[in-house]
Amino acid sequence: MKRAAALLAIVLGATAGRDARADDPPAASPAPPATAPAPAQQQPPSPKRPVPDYSGRGPEPTTAGDVALWVPRVVLSPLYLVSEYVIRWPLSVGIPAAERADLPRKVYDFFTFGPEHNAGFAPVGMFDFDFNPSVGIYAFWNDAGFKGDDWHVHVEAWPTDWVAGSLTNHIQIDDAQAVQFRVEGIRRPDRVFYGTGPDTRQSYQSRYGEDRFDGGAKYEWRFWRSSRIQTALGLRATSIYDGHFGDDPSLSKEAAAGAFALPPGFGGGYTAEYNRASFILDTRRPWPQAGSGFRAELQGEQGSDVRNSPSSGWIRYGASAGAYLDLNQRGRVLGLSVMALFADPLGDRPVPFTELAALGGDGPMRGYFARRMVDRSAAAAALHYVWPIGPWLGGTIEAGVGNAFDEHLQGFRAGRLRFSGDIGLSTLGLTDFPMELIFGMGSETFEQGGTIDSFRFTLSVNHGF
Repeated sequence: MKRAAALLAIVLGATAGRDARADDPPAASPAPPATAPAPAQQQPPSPKRPVPDYSGRGPEPTTAGDVALWVPRVVLSPLYLVSEYVIRWPLSVGIPAAERADLPRKVYDFFTFGPEHNAGFAPVGMFDFDFNPSVGIYAFWNDAGFKGDDWHVHVEAWPTDWVAGSLTNHIQIDDAQAVQFRVEGIRRPDRVFYGTGPDTRQSYQSRYGEDRFDGGAKYEWRFWRSSRIQTALGLRATSIYDGHFGDDPSLSKEAAAGAFALPPGFGGGYTAEYNRASFILDTRRPWPQAGSGFRAELQGEQGSDVRNSPSSGWIRYGASAGAYLDLNQRGRVLGLSVMALFADPLGDRPVPFTELAALGGDGPMRGYFARRMVDRSAAAAALHYVWPIGPWLGGTIEAGVGNAFDEHLQGFRAGRLRFSGDIGLSTLGLTDFPMELIFGMGSETFEQGGTIDSFRFTLSVNHGF
């Protein structure tokens, strides 16, 4: 009964609620939405007013420098395109891919040993156009006996043609001082000789062979930024004879044809005790810091031929100076340098031609083969530019003038200078394991017409001979 009464009450209440809602007045209809205001018509932007000429001097005129700047831009544009799209762009793609594949660590672990990778080896070699190539191996063991005791072995050869090797022990005494002991030997038949003096011709190219053994010790003290003092002493034994390469004549055959006289020291040899010293003042901070600064160097070497003593010996000396400007503090360095070298006899015998002042190769005037210009003195000036391309890799370009002359630059004049230009790639900061690619060219003297008649192409990995 209680349940029935409750159910009836619910039904009656619901009915009453429906009736009450039915009697309510109808709800008002919703108001129509308000009409949105019309968007304001956008006005066109007012034109920019010209910049007032506050100084009253008018626009700056185009200068001769602005016009002249387009000349190097146009001339160097092929070099820029090569460095940017043939070298830099592939590196920007390849290096991240190699890092994702962990390739650098795998290669590093393959060529090095020990818990701290203090020992290892690497293949090396060199290709120098118009010379015998070489292949070899470079091995090292750092901190071998104690901290700072580093050993290096370097061997290169081209079977049946030439062989060279060196053993170096470098001991770092402290942050500023180091000593080095080194022995090296080389035998190769393809050295070039064109005669001595400023007027030698490219067509005089001849070949001589050289056997050389050199052993000595060096001390170095670094005292401020990149400045240092170096002293060295040692013994060098050399034999010089006719050489060969391709169709080039031997030195004695070319001399017999009247191209030049037989140079002093040819057909024999010498054994020289030498003492060397150099003072280098360099305001630049060590790489990779900004490269602006000034560098000056004084050097000298005294040699005594103990095989042909007592009247045989020589002294070689020289000086160089250079100024360098890092254009944007990011390794784009422009430099200008000048240098002079001299060689004088100490006694009655002339200086052997392999000990004379020389230009070309790894030294000044890199567009030529090594020792292309040889005589009692030499002078050169060069404008060079270095810029970064990738990690540890930089581009180099250099243009210079210079030549070799008689004693104390006798006969020097501007018309007897030669032009040398080169462009290349080289590793930056890797002094123990340098790699280099060079394409260069050289000219006759300006008095002879200044025609480009010499070309050089070199690819080397840790070249040291």
